[in-house]
Formats: sequence, C-alpha cells, structure tokens
Amino acid sequence: MPRPKNQLETVSITVSTTQTVITYLETLVASGLYGKNPAEAAERLIAFGIEELVQRGALKRLGPSPRKRR
Repeated sequence: MPRPKNQLETVSITVSTTQTVITYLETLVASGLYGKNPAEAAERLIAFGIEELVQRGALKRLGPSPRKRR
C-alpha cells in the first residue's frame, strides 16, 4: 500500500560532517530504527534533539508551517 502524501512541506539542507559521524549514522541505520540511509538518520536525530529542547523549555514549540499551494 502506498504511503500517504506528507502533510508538511519539506525543504533540503546540506550538512557537512566527518567520516566518523557518517559511520555512526550508518550504524544507526543498520539498527533499523533510524531510517533507511544516513541522511534520514541525521534528520531523525535533529528532530529528537529539537523535541528534547522544546520539552526542557529551551525552545518554544512552534505550530506546523502552513502548506504552500502549488
């Protein structure tokens, strides 16, 4: 069954890192819990980190961005 369309618009960013960090991300991907590739694993870790900062009160929770019409 196909996945439903993402309700939030996504944007791309470029992150430069070391081979060591890539190796850690690949290890997380191999666990089956952090996406299908190192880029997905990095996105999930960023999202988890931001959520933790929101829960600690270091960041204010934002509502979802409005979806752009095409």
